[in-house]
Amino acid sequence: MLKNLDPALNADILYALKSMGHGDTLVLADANFPSDSIARQTSLGRLLRMDNISAPRAMKAILSVLPLDTPLQPSVGRMEVIGQPDTIPEIQKEIQAEIDAAEGQSAPMYSIERHAFYENAKKAYCVIATGELRFYGCFILTKGVIPPKE
Repeated sequence: MLKNLDPALNADILYALKSMGHGDTLVLADANFPSDSIARQTSLGRLLRMDNISAPRAMKAILSVLPLDTPLQPSVGRMEVIGQPDTIPEIQKEIQAEIDAAEGQSAPMYSIERHAFYENAKKAYCVIATGELRFYGCFILTKGVIPPKE
């Protein structure tokens, strides 16, 4: 165990989050997402896992150490509900609450059509699979920067 680190963050995930650069993306995936096959096409090339953890719990852990690029742009994309792009399922509302809490302000997500989401996921740095069983629990996060201390 390490002090001040969320225990949900294993060594492989911490390595990936640290290795990512400004503008790199990661996919946080639900249990139905084709995580393994997509992960093989990412920069990291292998799947990372946060088994038995819900997507909101995983998001909270990740955002405890990962800066988002929110000062420049919306930095978390959500998979759209097929045929209902403006519908926000409960899982996505819970994720939005975690993002807003981590950012200390409202930081709205942007929507990504399902097939476009799969294509964007292949270009990500890595895929992190969760144990989330609810549909549309898939998100793409863009890493930001930590400014120097003056």
